[in-house]
Amino acid sequence: MAHPKRKISKTRRDKRRTHYKAELPTLAKCSTTGTIHLFHRAYFVDGALYYKGKLVVEAKVKA
Repeated sequence: MAHPKRKISKTRRDKRRTHYKAELPTLAKCSTTGTIHLFHRAYFVDGALYYKGKLVVEAKVKA
């Protein structure tokens, strides 16, 4: 197994890691409800669950 001959400095290590950045998630607008949501995720609107603009689970109405 390979072993480093010298200690890598913090500056050199951090230069290598500059490419790993947090990115903002891609958002989508629902054509049915008009809400903003994450891609490939189900989302709630007024208690009802939607996915890809289609109603998946209806909201229960309490009397």
